[in-house]
Amino acid sequence: QVQLVESGGGLVQTGGSLRLSCTASGDIFRINSMGWYRQAPGKQRELVATITSSSSNNYAASVKGRFTISRDKNTVYLQMSDLKPEDTAVYYCNADIDINYWIHNNYWGQGTQVTVSS
Repeated sequence: QVQLVESGGGLVQTGGSLRLSCTASGDIFRINSMGWYRQAPGKQRELVATITSSSSNNYAASVKGRFTISRDKNTVYLQMSDLKPEDTAVYYCNADIDINYWIHNNYWGQGTQVTVSS
């Protein structure tokens, strides 16, 4: 069993910064990739950023240059700067994890609220 636990959300003013963290624990053989997605009210969940085991990064166009994803062992971080009201959403951690040589699964965290006030 694998768990993803997120922290770091909150309320911030336009132009401010926040750092999200997500730690994976449990029956982990290898983490292939980790990432962040977000879902605003009435909208579909969308990719924010991902990072592979070789530290290759991918960002949504809307956050490129403002957000930075990084990873240290089983923890992934999302440093968010120059936040805008349109960044307001529930942010979800995601991980693609091998639990042994033959089986890999995709996992989601519980979500953390980020609210940017104008």
